[in-house]
Amino acid sequence: MPTAMITGASRGLGAAIARALAPTHTLFLAGRPSERLDAVAAEFGATTWPIDLADPAGIETAVEPIVALDVLIHNAGVAFPGRVAESTVDEWRTTMEVNVIGAVALTLALLPALRAARGHVVFVNSGAGINASPGLASYTASKFALRGFADSLRNDEPSLRVTSVHPGRIATEMQEGLVAYEGGTYDPARFLSPETVAKVIADAVHTPPDAHVHEVIVRPHR
Repeated sequence: MPTAMITGASRGLGAAIARALAPTHTLFLAGRPSERLDAVAAEFGATTWPIDLADPAGIETAVEPIVALDVLIHNAGVAFPGRVAESTVDEWRTTMEVNVIGAVALTLALLPALRAARGHVVFVNSGAGINASPGLASYTASKFALRGFADSLRNDEPSLRVTSVHPGRIATEMQEGLVAYEGGTYDPARFLSPETVAKVIADAVHTPPDAHVHEVIVRPHR
């Protein structure tokens, strides 16, 4: 079976993506070692890869054994709710290190393996990567940067397929924190389910090889 590496697969959308791809792909679940990641891996017979996106220096060594990779899905990310005046430099630094620099470092380390498989790189971006989201200053900036990196990768690596997925708000733990910041009541029915977004991503991955999906935008139908 083709191989797929997923970051941030220990919960929420990442676990849903693993579930959507498990029937058709051998899964590599990348992230910091944790019981939750181990549990997801056990459910799907997947392999865990201990990778800390905030530590670019260790990424290349961690993925060195991978010689060919069909799909790389960048799903891991952090968000610190806050408007510009409320944000801190440390929050900006952490957001950029994980959401952008970590994704860049992992892609560069796996580039030979992706080229060998004529692979597909999927960036789970956000609506905030198209239109700035109020109360998510550093997160919005990181998603604009991630979109720029995806576009550059697509231009510079013609043998690869590169897709940016821009979902609306998803019913996840991260969303609960944002709703709390906004002073609202969390109702998962208002948002996209992780399973719905995972299916959209899996559909992009399963696109026939003569097609190249550059960008997918999906919003709640409510």
